Amino acid sequence: MTFKQYKNIKEFYNDTYNILMKQEAQNLIPLGNIIIGNEGKDKTGWRDPINWFMATVSDYTGILLTAIMTPPHNLTLYATDNHINDEALKCLIKNLIENNISIPGVMSDNILAESFAKRYTSKKSMKYRINRHQRIYELEKINPDIKSFGKVRLAKESDMSFLPYWSGGFTNECLGTTLSIQQEAECCRYHISSGKLYILEDNGTSVSMAKINREMQTVCGVSYVYTPPYFRKKGYATSVVAAVNKIILEKGFKKCVLYTDLENPTSNSIYQKIGYKPICDSLEIRFE
Repeated sequence: MTFKQYKNIKEFYNDTYNILMKQEAQNLIPLGNIIIGNEGKDKTGWRDPINWFMATVSDYTGILLTAIMTPPHNLTLYATDNHINDEALKCLIKNLIENNISIPGVMSDNILAESFAKRYTSKKSMKYRINRHQRIYELEKINPDIKSFGKVRLAKESDMSFLPYWSGGFTNECLGTTLSIQQEAECCRYHISSGKLYILEDNGTSVSMAKINREMQTVCGVSYVYTPPYFRKKGYATSVVAAVNKIILEKGFKKCVLYTDLENPTSNSIYQKIGYKPICDSLEIRFE
């Protein structure tokens, strides 16, 4: 086995892009990251590849395992063609430890993530816990029977009166973390400047939001879906996601992709009614 750590994002991009594209929807996050890094247009926060960990493990047949970490986020793994090679995992873990690479956790398809976590924590005399059970969905056509209402518009600076609080609710409920209002405000201004955050209005009242992110060759991600508690159970989340999906498909993308928390049956039900179909399960694992 050959372990290779990269310092140059363009070299890593050239070596791994086509491999990750074999499962474009599944690899939405690592693909999005290497595209951002390769373009070099946005180096805000974690997006600067100077701080990234990028590596591959190969044998005579080619790359077997791709690893990328954009601190402070978790290590993301992909086993080529979803074929897990135990020797490749051992090689990656050995080099992570020998090079003193600190990782907070791992995210990947559930089998690979747990296989890595068991081996890694055993070698490090650590414990691990599953932080989130996730399911990745993709959509090609919107269910024509979906009844949407209200209208969507791009988020704007005047929405900052409420957006940091919505963002805080999303961060806490969906990601299990807490940021200060100042940090949430910074995130919101970034999303507004990207021109990809949409607000659903009903009779002039802002009631829900969703964001387009990670535009790939044929698929595009949907994230940041949030409805404040007062406006829930009124179909707003369905409406805003359906509207954003329509925008994505009209741009020429073939599929929309999103992640859901399997412990939230409401959101999983909503997305399937819109037309989303599950493609694989994913785990986010934290190390302690």
